[in-house]
Amino acid sequence: MKKSMLIASALCIAVAFTGCKSKESAYRKAYEKAQAAEAAGSYQNPAQQQTVNQPVVTPLEERPITDVRTVDNGDNVNVRQERLTVINGSGLRAFSVVVGSFSVKANAEGLQRTLINAGYNAQIAHNAERNMYRVIASTFDNKYDAVESRTQLQSRYPDAWLLFNQ
Repeated sequence: MKKSMLIASALCIAVAFTGCKSKESAYRKAYEKAQAAEAAGSYQNPAQQQTVNQPVVTPLEERPITDVRTVDNGDNVNVRQERLTVINGSGLRAFSVVVGSFSVKANAEGLQRTLINAGYNAQIAHNAERNMYRVIASTFDNKYDAVESRTQLQSRYPDAWLLFNQ
């Protein structure tokens, strides 16, 4: 019984390995057929077989960009209003530039240290309604100065925004 099982399994393995094997002659025939078609000039690349009528697009004429500067007096800048209490800092004026908001106080303190090392008078204020710690890089009495400061800070902190302390 064991001997017949061993012979049957060996036969199955032999058939499996020899039956599924690709023949070299099949590849050779396909290669020779492709060469003959190419020599006759009737061979078409599969990418060439599908021709799609596409409209011809003419490139636009590039015009030099002139230096255009817009003067912003701060009237078109959005300002958020929140009620904040200063946690760490010298105090807030009417308009402040917020560069970070964190729900964890330690993260806010880390950004504050980075800003202080960069020369800013950074402060941390807490919004109790939202339970968020706001890192404020600079604070001003008027909106125009706050807008200028925010514009400068946006090169390093692109999400900087203005805050009006209620």
